[in-house]
Amino acid sequence: MKLNWGHKIMFVFILFVALMFTLVYKCLHTNFELVTKEYYKDELVYQNIIDGTNNANKLATVTTVTASDDRINIALPGEMKALNVQGKVWFYCASNAENDRHFELKPDASGSQSFAKKDFSPGNYLVKVQWEKSGEHFYSEQHLTVN
Repeated sequence: MKLNWGHKIMFVFILFVALMFTLVYKCLHTNFELVTKEYYKDELVYQNIIDGTNNANKLATVTTVTASDDRINIALPGEMKALNVQGKVWFYCASNAENDRHFELKPDASGSQSFAKKDFSPGNYLVKVQWEKSGEHFYSEQHLTVN
C-alpha cells in the first residue's frame, strides 16, 4: 500500500490527538500541594508574621534549631529563658505535605525544647517558630536538614 498525502495528514492528526490526550491525562493526575489549605485566610494575617519577625530581630540573640544524632533542639533567644512563653512550632517540608509536623511550643526553664528525630522523615524542613510573651508576638524561621 502506497501512502499518499491524505494518509500522512491522517497519521499526523492521530498523533496530535494522542499527544493531547496524554497531556490532559498527566495534567489531571498532577498533585498540586499548597503551603496551607487555608491560603487566603493565612495571607490576610501575614502582617502578624512581619511584626513577629521584627520583634524577634530586636532581641539580642536569635532562635536556633539544631539536630543531633537522635534529637532536634529548638532554643529560644536568651531573653525568653524562665518566662511563661506560649506558641507553636511548624516543621514545614516543601517536598511532601505528609512530612509536615505541628507541635505546641513548651520550652523548659532554659528556653529550649527537643523533639525525637525518629518522628521525622528525612528531608529539608523550614522550622517556623511562633511564640507570644506578655501579649507581644515573635516569629522566627530556620532551615533544617534531617538525615
